[in-house]
Amino acid sequence: MQSIGPYQLKNSLFLAPMVGVSDTPFREICTAGGAGLTIAEMLTSNAELWTNERNRLKQVRPRINGPHVVQIAGSDPAMLSDAAKLNVQLGANAIDINMGCPAKKVLKKAAGSALLKDIKLVERILKAVVNSVDVPVTLKIRTGWSPQTRNGEEIAMVAEDCGVQLLTVHGRTRACRFKGEAEYDTIAKIKQKVSIPVIANGDIDTAEKAKQVLAHTDADGVMIGRAAMGQPWIFDQIAHYLVTGIHKSEPNAFRKLHIIESHLKKLYSFYGETKGVWYARKHVAGYVKNLPVSKQFLSHFNQLEEGPAQLDYLQSYFESLAADDGAIAA
Repeated sequence: MQSIGPYQLKNSLFLAPMVGVSDTPFREICTAGGAGLTIAEMLTSNAELWTNERNRLKQVRPRINGPHVVQIAGSDPAMLSDAAKLNVQLGANAIDINMGCPAKKVLKKAAGSALLKDIKLVERILKAVVNSVDVPVTLKIRTGWSPQTRNGEEIAMVAEDCGVQLLTVHGRTRACRFKGEAEYDTIAKIKQKVSIPVIANGDIDTAEKAKQVLAHTDADGVMIGRAAMGQPWIFDQIAHYLVTGIHKSEPNAFRKLHIIESHLKKLYSFYGETKGVWYARKHVAGYVKNLPVSKQFLSHFNQLEEGPAQLDYLQSYFESLAADDGAIAA
């Protein structure tokens, strides 16, 4: 699977639409890191709330080669249909419907993975959205509502019948939230039931795990979520391993610095320096998590309130790491 509708993809390694993480700057960074497709953060289908800056920014098209996919969430077919049409007018090349989010505030509105309890409503939503737009519609689900009611196969067949062109399945039920380990047997069963592409998601954090999950499920690709935070180059590593069977090493200190600087500059430009500095702290914590003296570094870095100061301090930290490794690039 190397395409969605008319859009060719360089690979079938997707970035998950993580709220608060998969913003436009991070989507650009992960695309540069080898992701074949990135999906925007979940957006409410209530268009009246889109004047909120946070929601408005979720709709900003990243500067990438490839389709701009906007994910919408809600439980009202007409509202989701209208949201899909409006996002296409704003430049979305594909619409992803969220039926996988286990967050309590989403479930309270009977949206996200709460919809998996009501297959008739799922069908009405999918038909409404597919019939309202001329771009590909994709769907993200979990394996079911609870371990006792894994109805992912039934949902998948309904989705295919309604015209959904691609299905992503997270290997947990709604009740599991993010606890325990993802299971992939249900994803394998879903793949056997439908002919549309199926993307496996959940706990895929290494190249070996990606290969194992693809072999176990026969899925058409994998979606990476939390494992991409702090290592957006994971997509390139997985792609290389799947093709060659050889591990591609992590970027050296100099290369990591370049990637992080690029990311931070995008954040400052996108959010403005004040908010960009705030978001930078979260991302930088991910980048340095397993590096030497990272706690001491972060305790000072998180007190800095200007972009140039963050960049200067990052540079001095990585230069010291490179010197320790003897890895300073010419």
